[in-house]
Amino acid sequence: MRLRPLQIILWIAATAAVATFSAVRWWPATDDTATAAAAFAPAFTLADSEGRIRSTAEFRGKFLLVFFGFTSCPDVCPTTLSEVAQVMDDLGSDAESVQPIFISIDPERDKRLGLADYTKAFHPAILGLAGSEEETKSAAASFKIFYEREADTSSPDGYTMAHSPGLYLISPDGEWLRQFTYGTSAAEILSDLQSRL
Repeated sequence: MRLRPLQIILWIAATAAVATFSAVRWWPATDDTATAAAAFAPAFTLADSEGRIRSTAEFRGKFLLVFFGFTSCPDVCPTTLSEVAQVMDDLGSDAESVQPIFISIDPERDKRLGLADYTKAFHPAILGLAGSEEETKSAAASFKIFYEREADTSSPDGYTMAHSPGLYLISPDGEWLRQFTYGTSAAEILSDLQSRL
């Protein structure tokens, strides 16, 4: 008899748990994707290799493929830019609707080393941009990417750059569409773009 009240409590608790699970499982989920996208406003105002100021507004009407990196990067940056170059080649005539952009997170060194030569070595359509430290921080913050300088005696000038490795797709209206994770193949990026063109 002493267990009976406990059994009743356990049955009530179990029933409540099932009811709660069912409500959560079957209640229509709220879509926070639109809200998140609305709050995410990627933008940049940075100089190209000729000192001309370029901004996101200038490229309205085109899809943007934006990558943040640095010219001394040993692996992530050249791999990603190679994939972007393949995408641009495979797009054919549709390539006119896409602008690939490489934003330097190490602007002083990259300007000295030749950012335009670096990007053109991958594909002539890739536009390299490098602003001031503050302009770079502002652009990175708008894309919600991380980067920082790290000491590395084996790298040029004794340092390297740690950074987020994503490739960002921006719509012709300037809205964030998606992020391609590092290692996404050119074929997958191409397929996604072609479905939107």
